[in-house]
Amino acid sequence: MSAVPMIPRNGLIWLLIAQVLVILPHLGHLPLWIIGLWLVCAIWRVQIFRMHARYPRSWLKALMMIGVGCGVYLSRGSLIGLDAGVVLLIAAFILKLVEMRSRRDAWVLIFLGFFAVTTSYLFYDSLPAGLYSLLPVTALLAAMIGLQQSAAGTHPWPTLRLAGSLLMQAIPLMLVLFVLFPRLGPLWSLPQPSDRGVTGLSDSMSPGDIAELSRSSQLAFRASFEGPIPERDRLYWRAVTFERFDGRRWSQSLASQVPQAPDWTPRGTPVQYSVVMQPSGRPWLYALDVPQVEASDVRLMTDFHLQRTRPIDQALLYQATSWPESLREPGAPPATLERALQLPAQGNPRSRAWAETLRREYPNPANLVQALLRHFNQQPYRYTLKPSSVGADIVDGFLFDTLNGFCIHYAGAMTFMLRAAGIPARVVAGYQGGEINPSGNYLSVRQLDAHAWVEYWRADQGWIAIDPTFQVAPERIEQGLEEALSDEDELLDDSPLALRRYRDIGWLNQLRFGWDNLNYGWQRWVLGYQGERQLDVLKELFGKLDARKLGLLTVLTGALLMAVLAVIVLKPWRRERDPLVRLFRRFERLLARQGIERQASEGARDFAERAAALLPASAESIREFARLYELARYADRPSGKGELQASFARLRRQLPWRSGARWEPKAVPDER
Repeated sequence: MSAVPMIPRNGLIWLLIAQVLVILPHLGHLPLWIIGLWLVCAIWRVQIFRMHARYPRSWLKALMMIGVGCGVYLSRGSLIGLDAGVVLLIAAFILKLVEMRSRRDAWVLIFLGFFAVTTSYLFYDSLPAGLYSLLPVTALLAAMIGLQQSAAGTHPWPTLRLAGSLLMQAIPLMLVLFVLFPRLGPLWSLPQPSDRGVTGLSDSMSPGDIAELSRSSQLAFRASFEGPIPERDRLYWRAVTFERFDGRRWSQSLASQVPQAPDWTPRGTPVQYSVVMQPSGRPWLYALDVPQVEASDVRLMTDFHLQRTRPIDQALLYQATSWPESLREPGAPPATLERALQLPAQGNPRSRAWAETLRREYPNPANLVQALLRHFNQQPYRYTLKPSSVGADIVDGFLFDTLNGFCIHYAGAMTFMLRAAGIPARVVAGYQGGEINPSGNYLSVRQLDAHAWVEYWRADQGWIAIDPTFQVAPERIEQGLEEALSDEDELLDDSPLALRRYRDIGWLNQLRFGWDNLNYGWQRWVLGYQGERQLDVLKELFGKLDARKLGLLTVLTGALLMAVLAVIVLKPWRRERDPLVRLFRRFERLLARQGIERQASEGARDFAERAAALLPASAESIREFARLYELARYADRPSGKGELQASFARLRRQLPWRSGARWEPKAVPDER
């Protein structure tokens, strides 16, 4: 039985480097024992190569697999799911290292590495993550090249240069396939990683939830407008509507999640914009009222919020058109109004009594709303991220005792008061404002821009949006949260190194804007190049497309690109520049057609003598060419090149075009 070929040293070096580069981006969501596992397996593998250790026996490999399974279960609570699956994949990628005996095993390890690189995009899909992924891919290519070298190969750097060259050659073809190859829907769906970061608004909310979000600088979405960016006080980005109140929390009603378009009439000037939304794990889309989105999987729900058929678990690009001045449900269905009047049977007695007093004093709903807004404006209410404790009756405690709170306190209290006074009302949660990036002229909306406001219903006028927070802290709406709460030191607590904390330093702020603009371009033009967006771009470039035309275009473009790459790699223009050497190569090819091939160790004179012996009729011309070549090449005769060309022309006229042809020697006149 033949011995199994040993893994070359160069290939093993690059396999170990590739494992480090593949595992690094996963460290943020891997248990710490994975690091120890890799160190043990890497040292063991090196010792095996040095013949200081043996391969693990079958019982030991089984024990290691069971140990890894137990570790994953203890650290993730399950062996099923995306988080546990990625940990199992990385663990298998590591364990295969010590079990690897042959080149075939090494190939399996490399393919596992490529798959592990792709799984990192489930957690990080930013521009730095995309650029970093080129490093492990290059290392894996270097390992593939190293496997083809001898066991004595000890030169990793030439291998790296070749791997980098192969990667650079593959990039143009990758770009062609990226642009032309149709996007296919997933065969299955994966749950969003649980540790992907702040996800934003949820389907229910208590007063403290938005305050927690507002301490985060995590990006929620970016928006670009066709035309000037609207004023800040018009930038109310609806996400979800809360209609149910249980005395502590506001939440969605089941009826509001029905994909049935409500009655509304467009008014005013429409606003057109595109949004690149970050993964939220929720199905809601962010938009200004009232939005229309041309996407087959997006619906306008009965409460005017946009909802997708599946959660947003990766960056999503969509275009929307909104009519902020629209007339919304002037004749709302009784069921809708009933939901907008729902209150718990008990609780907050002082607020209920005050609402009844206001109802008697202001029978007109518009006057009652204005009275409440004046109350918030004239009384010593304070806008803060650190509200005082309010006790069991949160509305009573806020309105009559603490008089301080965040936007959800004001929106929730006013909605409660309007409902208690018999006016249909509901809480709207979303984001308000955003930061304009002058480098790209777009808005960046972050979790700290999370906001809640109120909309109430009036007959023949429909739903009307009001913001009680504006009466207490107008700077929150006109300038943003950071300016409104500049005296509080808990903002951006989750990002101590974020450049946003140092926006008062000019050059750092410019650096922040430039980097954000670069990431926005990556998300908009690369991550957002999916489905309908791809079809729109291709139609703009090539007109109407069908499957046959697109397939033909892909094949032709790929073939043209491969031809260009072949020309670049083979470099046919790199012919011999020395005219004497070029002429001698023609002499060699001329004799090769007569069946006389020059040997690698054969000089010009020896080759000519052998050819003269085999072709006696042209012997004199062959010897003359060799003599003139030596004189022109080594004696540097000024007329040598011309004499050599004339000698070659005479010889070419004498010899037939191919070996075995019948010919008669012609008399050649003496041209000397």
